[in-house]
Amino acid sequence: MEDAHTETSADYIVHHLTNLHVGEGFWTFHLDSIFYAVILGFLFCGSFFMAARRASAGVPSGWQNFVELIVEFVDTQVKDSFHGSSRLIAPLSLTIFCWIFLMNFMDLVPVDLLPAIGEAAGIEYMKVVPTTDLNTTFGMSFGVFILIIFYSIKIKGTAGFLKEIFLKPFGKWFFPFNFMLKIVEELAKPISLALRLFGNLYAGELIFILIALFTLSASADSIGQVFANLADPGSFGLLIMQILLGLVWTLFHIVIITLQAFIFMMLTIVYLGMAHEEH
Repeated sequence: MEDAHTETSADYIVHHLTNLHVGEGFWTFHLDSIFYAVILGFLFCGSFFMAARRASAGVPSGWQNFVELIVEFVDTQVKDSFHGSSRLIAPLSLTIFCWIFLMNFMDLVPVDLLPAIGEAAGIEYMKVVPTTDLNTTFGMSFGVFILIIFYSIKIKGTAGFLKEIFLKPFGKWFFPFNFMLKIVEELAKPISLALRLFGNLYAGELIFILIALFTLSASADSIGQVFANLADPGSFGLLIMQILLGLVWTLFHIVIITLQAFIFMMLTIVYLGMAHEEH
């Protein structure tokens, strides 16, 4: 019985951490990550667009007031950290912060809720948190990396960019060493952005799964048993334990998902600010 329970627990964890995908190798597409990322992107754009359309000079409504608060917060961070001249940085930073926060927020949805709905609709696998997928986090960090290279060449010029690669920090006689240091420095930016976001959210999702396992609600039968036998002190205690543990971790995780969105946004601003420095 113990081996069977261990196998069931392992299968449960693997099932929740497996993406719905098509293709093989490099051309594997995680359909669930793409679906939720696109839906949340449209949700962000649509909600902010409606707030802008309904904006008035008088006393703002609740949603308009919230949107203005977020926009002002991001604008303040850009003004404090970015000293170049670009009309892209502020909108980009706002998009990054809100989009990543919404994707992270999906981690607070009960782990079995949306996968169970998908299973009822014939979908075998469903991961609902796009930022627990390395493809998503690396895709976003790669986009930031392309902007870093683009603005480095645009601001410094091709000659200035090449000089920065081959001549700094030790001069022309150490250009191979300078080149190696520069490559490591530049590649570390997208890699650190992607892995930091992925690692924190992946760990958070895994803890929610372990809480579900710990309280014997890993399968539909055990969940039904908990609710069917509420008079049993053991079943009722497991239900209360899951609620309390989930609530405590949820409250703590709200800080994590907000902080990770903020860190990704701030590092993007800092990296693009460095790309805009001529010297």
